[in-house]
Parts: sequence; C-alpha cells; structure tokens
Amino acid sequence: MKHGQRDITRKLRALDYADQIGNVLKSCHYFGISRDTFYRWKRDYHQKEEQGLINSKPCPHNPKLRTPPLEI
Repeated sequence: MKHGQRDITRKLRALDYADQIGNVLKSCHYFGISRDTFYRWKRDYHQKEEQGLINSKPCPHNPKLRTPPLEI
C-alpha cells in the first residue's frame, strides 16, 4: 500500500468510526487527532471525496526562494 493511500485509509477510518459510535470526541481521542482536524477531513471528504483526503503541501515548490548552499 502506498503512503498516500495509507493516509486516506486512516482518515476514512476516523470518519467512519465517528459515524458508527456517534461521538466525534471519542473518535478523535482514539485516532489521536484534534476536532479541528477531524472536521477539516470531513469537509474535504464531502467536497472532493477521496481526492480531498490526499495530503498536499501548503505551497508549491519554488527553487527561486531557496538560498544557495554555504560554501566553505
């Protein structure tokens, strides 16, 4: 299983578990996440389904912003 698929599976399990037991707080404690994270996952899942659960970097990679390596 690829790392990305493992993340999606974990997030879906947390969302499903909360639905099964009917308690978001207990699901968050069980999976070790905050309620803010849970509700962000839930919103992303409802908007984009599984594609919304893929981890993405907060900003695009821009090599122009990197500083050159220090030469000794």
